[in-house]
Amino acid sequence: MSAKGISVAAPEVNRSKEILTPDALEFVAQLHDKFDPRRQQLLRARADRQAAIDRGEMPDFLPATRAIREGSWQVAPAPADLQNRRVEITGPVERKMMINAFNSGAKVFMADFEDSLTPTWDNIITGQINCIEAIERRIKFTNPDGKVYRLNQNVATLIVRPRGWHLNEKHLVADGQQISASLTDFGLYFFHNARRLMARGSAPYFYLPKMESHLEARLWNDVFLFAQNSLGVPSGTIRATVLIETILGAFEMDEILYELREHSAGLNAGRWDYLFSIIKKFRNHPQFVLVDRNQLGMGVPFMRAYAELLVRTCHRRRAHAIGGMAAFIPNRRNPEINEMALARVREDKERESKMGFDGTWVAHPDLVPVAMTIFDDALGQRADQIEFIREGASPGAAQLLNVKVPEGSITETGLRNDVSVCLQYIEAWISGSGAVAIFNLMEDAATAEIARSQVWQWLHNRAHLAEGPLITRELVKEIETQELEKIKNALGASVFGGRRFKEASELFERLALDENYQEFLTTSTYALLP
Repeated sequence: MSAKGISVAAPEVNRSKEILTPDALEFVAQLHDKFDPRRQQLLRARADRQAAIDRGEMPDFLPATRAIREGSWQVAPAPADLQNRRVEITGPVERKMMINAFNSGAKVFMADFEDSLTPTWDNIITGQINCIEAIERRIKFTNPDGKVYRLNQNVATLIVRPRGWHLNEKHLVADGQQISASLTDFGLYFFHNARRLMARGSAPYFYLPKMESHLEARLWNDVFLFAQNSLGVPSGTIRATVLIETILGAFEMDEILYELREHSAGLNAGRWDYLFSIIKKFRNHPQFVLVDRNQLGMGVPFMRAYAELLVRTCHRRRAHAIGGMAAFIPNRRNPEINEMALARVREDKERESKMGFDGTWVAHPDLVPVAMTIFDDALGQRADQIEFIREGASPGAAQLLNVKVPEGSITETGLRNDVSVCLQYIEAWISGSGAVAIFNLMEDAATAEIARSQVWQWLHNRAHLAEGPLITRELVKEIETQELEKIKNALGASVFGGRRFKEASELFERLALDENYQEFLTTSTYALLP
């Protein structure tokens, strides 16, 4: 299948002709021709900034954009169905999970083509079909036991998250070059759904992931302007919330909002990718070695500084500040574990509401009432708390970059958890599942990135466990063998043997033990997907 300037380098999958129409492919080809050279330039700029950090040049707020930070501008007012965002639920664009998320009672559902979706070609095409059917309110799912899932009368507002600028879509090719995954996901969704959404009183809303500079936000804004003009959609119809999930992006929050101000819907504290970014960017500097990831909550000083800066920045610009993910998965068979975990979720959400966040994220429908109660108490009849701006000085570079955690430590338990999560997640990801329940947490690519990057960071900075031993390749491989045996015992030998744990083990060792650090787990393993 092909259209002018673009070809599909993949076998036809179920209903793909509905998505890959000649006009839709031509629209994506236009996006590629116009914007991919700038994307490539920005990716090279990322590499240049990494080289500078490796030389010891630490990030700071940009002198050249001081006027933007000190200016009195504001973003455009939120549209009606994005004014109340007190609880948002996230999940992959998989049919049953989408229906449950829409029906969960959350105000917003973020349908994910990124970290919680393995980007097999079938998943990408089916996800686009699912979005169309959800917008048209005809999506349904029938369980093997005959139970039918349909949308309720009242459902969450839909926001779609495309993949990040660094990713390609190998199944779409122009002049021998793979198309940007961001432009693929955005282009197909916008082409098919912009007018569908507007006819129903909504509009195309997006979450934008993993940006490292305001110039990357400028590129998105130019994409929006071009797309709206091409399809005759009024300028400013698109709204986008940016996930601040890189340490470099944290220094450019004002500038990112400014670039998108006509299309901005606020910022989100993407806490897990943010931790991953800190490890990745400063991986060659021992002073940035992080402690166990389960000790890196939003209460530790550098994460609190990041959250406070995000809320302050958003509210000065009359933009929504959305809190981070509660990844806990309720365990109805173990009430004791359940209540302990729910207590931690309540503590986290209460902290966010008191810090001034206008809403928060959860990963499971059972957590919606917990988070909703807390934000209902904080907001009352108000849609948000944009009026809230904390007194005192704004957190600065020193607070953002001081990653020391009082009484924090690197433990054998933490190392084992990282190894086991990596093995289980990588195996699930290459098998087609990007959102995986592991140890009562919903793990996605972001949390798996933390786990494998921590192992690499500890190993290459010669960190010691709190129990004494130096972390070595031999120690990690010994723990890997032991954790694989535990997984085998839990699954049963026959099930384990039929899964892809041998490949997962090889990939884990390449990602965590190789001398050269791999920038992204997803790009390193994408070639294995159909």
